[in-house]
Amino acid sequence: MHFIRSLYLSRLFFTVFIGIIFLFLLSFMVPWLFGLIQVLFFVFIVGTIFDGLLLYPRAKAFFARRDVADRLSNGDTNPVSIFLENHYKFPVSLEIIDEIPAQFQKRDVLFKTMLTPATEQIIRYELRPVQRGEYDFGAVNVYVQSPLRLLKRRYRFSQDQQVAVYPSFLQMKQYEFMAISSRLTDLGIKKIRRVGMSQEFEQIRPYVSGDEVRSVNWRATARRNELMVNAYQEEKSQAIYCLIDKGRVMRSPFDGLSLLDYAINATLVMSNIALLKQDKAGVLTFSDQRGPWVAADRKPGQLQRIMELLYRQKTRFLETDYESLYVQVKNQIRQRSLLILFTNFETVNALQRVLPYLRRLAKDHLLIVIFFENTELRALLNAPAHTTEEIYLKTIAEKFFYEKQQIMRELQQYGIQSILTPPEKLTVNTINKYLEVKARGMI
Repeated sequence: MHFIRSLYLSRLFFTVFIGIIFLFLLSFMVPWLFGLIQVLFFVFIVGTIFDGLLLYPRAKAFFARRDVADRLSNGDTNPVSIFLENHYKFPVSLEIIDEIPAQFQKRDVLFKTMLTPATEQIIRYELRPVQRGEYDFGAVNVYVQSPLRLLKRRYRFSQDQQVAVYPSFLQMKQYEFMAISSRLTDLGIKKIRRVGMSQEFEQIRPYVSGDEVRSVNWRATARRNELMVNAYQEEKSQAIYCLIDKGRVMRSPFDGLSLLDYAINATLVMSNIALLKQDKAGVLTFSDQRGPWVAADRKPGQLQRIMELLYRQKTRFLETDYESLYVQVKNQIRQRSLLILFTNFETVNALQRVLPYLRRLAKDHLLIVIFFENTELRALLNAPAHTTEEIYLKTIAEKFFYEKQQIMRELQQYGIQSILTPPEKLTVNTINKYLEVKARGMI
């Protein structure tokens, strides 16, 4: 049974077989062809049997393996490779079909190649998941053909492999590397001018571009014959909480990811940057009911605890309960902290329903409300209108765009920091705001 399931007839086999049938029919009109066609049919049968003997030696003559990480990064391109090894004593033609998880909705992961005897090859491709959770890979199907190309033998490798898709740890590592090498500006992070500084002296060091002229130590400059500045320690161990709304407003998709996934990816990066700055990072999720949370801390393993919490979060279909959020923050976050709230408002009325609770949060903590710009509306506004229908659509788009600006002004009126950002720039804008708050000593 295993032999039958692994044996396939090639397209060349059917082409030759149909050609021979046509010649047999033709021999009714040309009798002298019948003997020649019989010989041709015999050669075809013998060739097919010989091809089968070549493809089915006593030992397994081919090996393949899929190499994929145990964890994939959500929203990023993740590398996948297929290792091939030919143990046949002749060159083989290969068709490789990789059974990737159903979440990708792709059935055309097909590769064609050739391998000479006793050689190896690696096929590389990329997958971009857009949902967190467990992904099940099927088998790597390899269809091998000998030089005769009449039959195919199927090999199956790496069956039933499961991987987990976590929040974007590749993005987190990218920002971490840039932060360590002081190259965050390459990713769009702005250099923030310090308005104030801690009075705790750290060291005297050489002047670099961007340092405050007021911090120049003239005595040390005179001794070293080069500009020297006083360096002061930045405030540390400040509590930074990311509050993530999991209500239905965060289900909106953008470039394959939901707004919740953008918020989760930004939270992971933000938490890592805060820990690198020696602040305490924490996460609190909420919707129509209280969600799980991780208290702000900077002990070893804190980032892993945050990642595990974020991995399991899903959006809900009900309206978010901000009163429950306020009670939870009031009871569980006693120290004045920086609260970064990821949510979305489409109308001023939606904001006004929750504004009393936001004002109470802003009274005890430094609150930053981050909500999302509708990039499709902006594209519609920038496009010229030629028909009456397009004018109507553009007018409606201007109304919604104005609503977003009005929400910004409404929050500023009550002294609440806010960011209106496109989803793709959420991480950069969040980090910029955090660094600005740190530089201005607002916490």
